[in-house]
Amino acid sequence: MCFAVFKRICSWGPLVALAIIKLITSMTLHCCRNKLVSNGIGVTDPSFIAFMIFSGLTLYHFINSVYEGPGYLPYKWMPENFNDVKYLQACNFCNGYKAPRSHHCRRCNRCILKMDHHCPWINNCVGHKNHGYFTAFLASAVVGCCISTYILINWMITLLYMRQTFPYQFPSVLVLFLVITSIGFSIGVVVAVGMLLYFQISSIVKNQTGIESWILEKANYRRSTTAEEIFVNPYSKGWLFNIKQVVSWHCTAPGNGIDWPVAEGCDQYTLTREQLAQKYEKRKRARKYRVIKKATGSWCPISHGFKTLCSPPITDETRIKLDVGDLVIVTRWRNKWLFGEKEGVKAVVDGKDNRVRGWFPRACAIPLTERPEDNDNDASNMHNCALDDEVKYLSQNTSSLSKSTETDPVSNHSKKRKKDK
Repeated sequence: MCFAVFKRICSWGPLVALAIIKLITSMTLHCCRNKLVSNGIGVTDPSFIAFMIFSGLTLYHFINSVYEGPGYLPYKWMPENFNDVKYLQACNFCNGYKAPRSHHCRRCNRCILKMDHHCPWINNCVGHKNHGYFTAFLASAVVGCCISTYILINWMITLLYMRQTFPYQFPSVLVLFLVITSIGFSIGVVVAVGMLLYFQISSIVKNQTGIESWILEKANYRRSTTAEEIFVNPYSKGWLFNIKQVVSWHCTAPGNGIDWPVAEGCDQYTLTREQLAQKYEKRKRARKYRVIKKATGSWCPISHGFKTLCSPPITDETRIKLDVGDLVIVTRWRNKWLFGEKEGVKAVVDGKDNRVRGWFPRACAIPLTERPEDNDNDASNMHNCALDDEVKYLSQNTSSLSKSTETDPVSNHSKKRKKDK
């Protein structure tokens, strides 16, 4: 059993990451040692010094990414001005409201400040407090692995072309296998982590998280069919300012993670109002399905056909298990897949997210209601589809926050319609 201080790192993601770091470091040092001893270069070899620096920085920033954490929004958080709750989404799981740029993580079971994404390799979210450490970890890992690849390949070339006069102690089969494996891991890190680093730098320059980039994309898509102006990221104030919000020598982010400097013409709730509008449209698009064929929850559902197997949704979101007769509220559609939430499951149990929500094969279910765009006059279907727990307001048993339901845009919309009638 893990001690409390090691609980965060005792997971498959951090342990695998540490094992790869340890293997590459060990084999690179072994090859450097052979080179230094045989040539008498000593510790003045530039590649050896550079590798040791970046190897240390990689481990340092990795540990800080894990243990510093993204920063969590306090439980039952509310804005200082209660009237501002009408611009915010409520979180049933944290019994409060989501601050601007905050999102609830189902895996961490907390609302995360400026959440970018949940990273399994650090067994934590990337957010306000550890975004700088995480970016520095990616950068130092890529540079360190570039140097490691150079050292290991140079060692292998020397071995292949100087078999008879090999200047180092001839390696065993095990050492050869480990060196070749380390080269493969090093190149893999350079490619895979390098791509992730590119996307992180791109997001930092724009001052938007991975989640916000998706929100902004949907915001502009919503406006593409209307005469509205293009939606502008309220947190972007020039590339230099944006970089300083994350990148620094000490890797700590400025601010409290709740109040943010915004561009001219915007306010703290410019993005949250857009989120509410998108959630409202998502509710209207929702459609109820009945399961007619059991869904196993497998990521490779061979029994549902070759086309379903070969066209999975490109996401790490869960696949859910469903039984015949279950009702599912579907909010997203793909060619052969549906994303929805099982109806009749209590969302909050002991403060934890108990929802059964994820992807399942389209062949497993049939629709029970028409899509709103197919029948614009069917107002009852729109109303029945407003079931997304992610944007429902606080449960009635929280008396101090129960008034927040008065600010629900959906209920206000319904009241306005009744009044007009």
